[in-house]
Amino acid sequence: MTSSSAQFEDIKLLEEKLKRGNLPQELYNKANAAIERLVRLTNSSAYSQEYDQVSRFLDWRTSLPWNKRSLDILSLENAKKTLDTNHYGLEYIKERVLEYISVIILKSNENTSKTEKIPQQLGQKAPALLLVGLVGTGKTTMAYSIAQALGRKFGRIPMGGMGDALQLRGRSKAYPDAEPGQIMKVLRRVETANPVILLDEIDRVTDNAKADIMGVLVELLDPEQNSRFLDHYIDFPFDLSEVFFIATANNTAGIATAVLDRLEFIEMPSYSDEQKIIIAKNYLLPRAIAATGLSNEDLEFEGEIWQQIVRPLGFDAGMRTLDRTINGICRKVAKLKVAGNFNKITLTEDNMKKYIPVW
Repeated sequence: MTSSSAQFEDIKLLEEKLKRGNLPQELYNKANAAIERLVRLTNSSAYSQEYDQVSRFLDWRTSLPWNKRSLDILSLENAKKTLDTNHYGLEYIKERVLEYISVIILKSNENTSKTEKIPQQLGQKAPALLLVGLVGTGKTTMAYSIAQALGRKFGRIPMGGMGDALQLRGRSKAYPDAEPGQIMKVLRRVETANPVILLDEIDRVTDNAKADIMGVLVELLDPEQNSRFLDHYIDFPFDLSEVFFIATANNTAGIATAVLDRLEFIEMPSYSDEQKIIIAKNYLLPRAIAATGLSNEDLEFEGEIWQQIVRPLGFDAGMRTLDRTINGICRKVAKLKVAGNFNKITLTEDNMKKYIPVW
C-alpha cells in the first residue's frame, strides 16, 4: 500500500468515527473542518503530527456523552432501602437525601409506579451537596450510596493536593502536553451526562492554586453557569446541569464563600461508642470475614470485649481505626486457619491481646 493510500484510509477512519459520534451540529462542523484541513496536508511533512493531533482530539470529542443519559430509579422505597443497607443511623442525613430524591420525582412529571425507571427530564437542574465531617465519618461512602439509590453512574475526582485549576478545566490543545480536565475524563469514563460526581476533599487544595480552583468550582456548581462548562481542550461547551455534584470536606475553613453559597450543607456527625459497636457487628465484621476468606463459624466475639475493641488506641470520630482493627483480627485468624490445627476462635478478654494488632 502506498503512502497516499494509507493516508486516505486513515482519513476515512476519522470521517467514519465523526459520523458515529452523535456530536452537536456546531461541534460536528468544527471537527469536520479539522479533517478537511488534514486532507490538504496529505502530501506535507506536517501530516503525521497533524494526524495524531486530529485523531486524538476527535477521539475525545466523540467519546463524550453529549446526548446519553442513564435512567433514574425514582423510588423512595428503593432509596431508603439502599441507604439503610449501607449506613447505620444518620437518619437526619438520610432524610435530607430522600427529600432531594422526592424533588426529582416530582419534577419528572410522570405518574408511574414507584419502581419504574424513568429518564431524567431534560433541563432539570441537579442539586449540589456538601458533606462535612471528620475523617472516617462516611462522607465518601454516602456519596456512593446516593448514586446507587438513584441508579446513576458514579465518578470521583480527588481534590486533595490539587495544585492547578487546569486539572479540572483542561489544557488548550495548542500546548504539546494538552489533555482534557478531570471533569471530561470522568464523563468519558461513566459514559452518561447525568452521573453523580464526587469532588472529594475540596478543602485540601493547595494554597497557591486555591483561588483559581475555587473559581472553577463556582462555575461547576452554579446551576446558572454549569450548563455551558468549557473545557479548554474540548473547546466546546458541555452541559453539566444534570450532573449531581457531591463535595466533601473535613471543615469549611479552606472553602471559598462563593463556593459554599452554591452548595447545600450537610454535616456528617461523629459516631458514639454504642453506634460503633452496632456498625462493627452488623457491617464491618461480616465484611472483614468475607474479605479474608473466613466463614462465620471460624470467629466469634464475646459481647463484653467490644467496648475495648472500639477504643484500642483511644477515640476517633469515624470508623477507620475500628475497621483496621477488625480486619487485623480476621487476618490473624486466617493465618491460624491456613497453618492448620484450627478450631473456632472465640475472642474474650483473656485472649484478645493475642489478636488485636499493634500499630
